[in-house]
Amino acid sequence: MSKQLKEIDSELASWIRLQHLFFVATAPLSALHHVNASPKGGDTFRILGPMEVIYQDYTGSGAETIAHLRENARITIMFCAFEGPPKIVRLHGTGSVILPGDALYDKSAALFPPNPGTRCFIHIDVQRVSSSCGYSVPYLDYRGPRDALDKWAEKQGPEKLEEYRASKNSKSIDGLPALADSSGDRQSLLNFVKS
Repeated sequence: MSKQLKEIDSELASWIRLQHLFFVATAPLSALHHVNASPKGGDTFRILGPMEVIYQDYTGSGAETIAHLRENARITIMFCAFEGPPKIVRLHGTGSVILPGDALYDKSAALFPPNPGTRCFIHIDVQRVSSSCGYSVPYLDYRGPRDALDKWAEKQGPEKLEEYRASKNSKSIDGLPALADSSGDRQSLLNFVKS
């Protein structure tokens, strides 16, 4: 039932574009720290090539994905069909964080609709593509996107969003470094992302 695919071909890319939701999974190196899984939605995912993808990351209450990528770069993206024929697709790879001020930020931002809550972009070099049956995934009806996060980000404005990220997104729940904190450690983060 599960099979490894050579790459994200045009047929698979078309299927991925139809999905309204995807999941991101990362893990720290320490077995004592927490594994993270996050749902993502909206028009936030792009396929750049047969083994390369990127997604737009919004401001959130935590920054686990960013912290884990900074530590070890491992990431898995999972899509599953909630309508139509059952199917699950996983993209395993290594990810990097593209922050405002990074050389690739503007080029990445041009791929997506502008969003006031954009925190960064997550670029993934895909190393393994696989699909499985998804026979037990239930049917769920898509009613539309939520705009609560967009409204919240607009209400905050750029300065308050920056303060929020410094307060809530500087470290993971396990204390791993994520976004630069108020002490101005931004350059070391950018150096890490570029390496």
